[in-house]
Amino acid sequence: MPAYAHLKSMTMRSWSFWEQESFFGPRDVLIVGGGLVGLWSAYYLKRKNPRLSLAIVDRGIFPDGASTRNAGFACFGSFTELMADSLKSGEDRMLELVEMRYRGLQRIRKAFHDQDLDYCECGGFELLAETKEDDINILRSQIDRMNQALKKIIRSEKIFRLQDSKISEFRFSGVKHLIENKLEGQLHPGKLVQALQANLQAQGVHFLPGTEITGYQVTNGQVELDAPHNIRLRANRILICTNAYARALVPELDVEPARGQVLVTSALDDLPFRGTFHYQEGFYYFRDLGKRVLLGGARNLAPNDEKSFELQTTDKIQGELERFLRETVLPGEQYTIEHRWSGIMGMGQEKMPIIRRLREEVYCAVRLGGMGVALAPEVGKKMAALLS
Repeated sequence: MPAYAHLKSMTMRSWSFWEQESFFGPRDVLIVGGGLVGLWSAYYLKRKNPRLSLAIVDRGIFPDGASTRNAGFACFGSFTELMADSLKSGEDRMLELVEMRYRGLQRIRKAFHDQDLDYCECGGFELLAETKEDDINILRSQIDRMNQALKKIIRSEKIFRLQDSKISEFRFSGVKHLIENKLEGQLHPGKLVQALQANLQAQGVHFLPGTEITGYQVTNGQVELDAPHNIRLRANRILICTNAYARALVPELDVEPARGQVLVTSALDDLPFRGTFHYQEGFYYFRDLGKRVLLGGARNLAPNDEKSFELQTTDKIQGELERFLRETVLPGEQYTIEHRWSGIMGMGQEKMPIIRRLREEVYCAVRLGGMGVALAPEVGKKMAALLS
């Protein structure tokens, strides 16, 4: 029998009465997308109304956009990224987004124990490259102004500070300045997703993995969703949380894919640094992973090519990551590359997430801008309030 014969037969399958009543039964709210936004939205919806009937449907056996394929950063933005955001969108808009990210990180730590997520608030740094024109006094003044602005929302003194003395300690090459962010951290995104899933399953939230929603219709105040294999799903309201893939269901949304590529080295005998690190407004990022280094980014090298839904890594980006690793991060070290992968982020003309009611029965929470770990808890809480 051909390998695809079973799948072909499923297309024409008639589901039993029991399956239709249990697995495919109507729900109060059905969430399309089982990544971090969908999970946190369900988490806060259940907190507001424990009796709410909820189901989460995802096309993969587990969420495969960026929720479990990111670098595991628990951060709210590097210094140069926030400077660029302030120039582009204004300081107030930048601070609003930082506050959402920071609150989201606090919500993660309130909901779960740090040790269960490998969460470590061990600080982070941003690397500034050597330049011909460099005025240390201007840089110090910019850092002071940013700290004063952030103090309004984070209530912490001197979040960013120069730490140039650590450049030699970390053994970086071609780096002129190092800016520390004492509040940055890292976590294990796979364990975070699993913790949320276990919490929701214990509360009776139903999961339908491996089910792709291809469309929906609203009839007499109820939403009917299209899915393969003769599956019929119904709900009073639906929440679309498919981030970069959202335009397949809502074409008018300002959201498009951005592939983020990552690699991981072999273990090093003497890794000289620990923490999270950024470079070039956050387009490059790396961290320790035990004795290994996880490095990702460089999509700004080929922005049009990286507007892709394809999960394959590319020679161009991977080659640039290896060059940066070899020349700047680990000069002179011996290692091999043991893992490579990519995740698909949702970007748009601006970085603020879209949290919207599209009509009485249909809502969406998308466009996390590559900051889903930090933003998703806050977005989920806001969406639960909007749906209530």
